[in-house]
Amino acid sequence: MSTDVSIGSSRISEAPQKLEPAQIRAAARALLDWRQEDLSKASGVGTATIQRIEKSDGPITGYVSTVMRIEAAFEKAGILFIADDEIAGIGLRLAKKKKGR
Repeated sequence: MSTDVSIGSSRISEAPQKLEPAQIRAAARALLDWRQEDLSKASGVGTATIQRIEKSDGPITGYVSTVMRIEAAFEKAGILFIADDEIAGIGLRLAKKKKGR
């Protein structure tokens, strides 16, 4: 269940999330061959904030808008996030490139 979550300058408080620190650190940036600086430029989120998020062992804390901007940058670049379920844990994959017409 989610509580106290809204868009804008609100903070994250026990909200279910698609994005986990490990997905940023170990997988999404690696699939795209992005440095933290590349993610910062694509998302508009400061490099120091990205470093703080990636160092976290628990859920991401901070502003909802920050997480949304990071997710949007990854999704725009072709990352598909996979939620935790009864079969397997969290994950991600790189979308197939659309064929030009």
